[in-house]
Amino acid sequence: MSSDDDLQALGLLHDPVRRSLYEAVTAGGGDVGRGEAAEAAGVSRTLAGHHLDKLVEAGLLESGFRPQDRKGPGSGRPAKVYRRAKGERTVSLPPRDYATPASVLADVVELLGAEEQAEQAARRAGARLAKGRSGEPVDRVLRERGYEPYDEGGALRLRNCPFHLLSQEQPLLVCSMNLALCQGLLEGMGEDPGRARLDPRPGECCVSLSKTNED
Repeated sequence: MSSDDDLQALGLLHDPVRRSLYEAVTAGGGDVGRGEAAEAAGVSRTLAGHHLDKLVEAGLLESGFRPQDRKGPGSGRPAKVYRRAKGERTVSLPPRDYATPASVLADVVELLGAEEQAEQAARRAGARLAKGRSGEPVDRVLRERGYEPYDEGGALRLRNCPFHLLSQEQPLLVCSMNLALCQGLLEGMGEDPGRARLDPRPGECCVSLSKTNED
């Protein structure tokens, strides 16, 4: 898909209703019904359905049907649900390609056996991201970096991996660097770096943050 197509698709999110509905679906972390999204966005089901289907047409969301508990006559129509689309959208004017050199550099790290040095560099990068952010909520900084943190039992899980495409090619390297980056970020913010640990879950980031190092 071209950058122009991506630009048109992302332009749909300029509308505040569509933006709210998109955020309601992505925050759900799975299949979200029309009624749930409408309630979260504060609009009617009919209006929500119209805008949600527009987002599906643009490739920003995917749709399906929730399995019914009861089958046969009288069971009613299956409920339509929405989820975040698996593809990624990037817009750059003029077009830029950062994924290819990132993939090349990851291959070089593997060929040289420089995984430990890469982790150290990632930890330093995390510390740089934390500069001037001491005392701020960690989830705020992670949200700004695209991790989409959410609370689960007092711990922070990360719904999105900002390095998803590269992690498909080099999962061990990218996940270890991601962990080191998060640990460096925590340390730079005056937090316990041991809170960040590898805790992969399908469809989410491989890192989560516990409440304390002992949890």
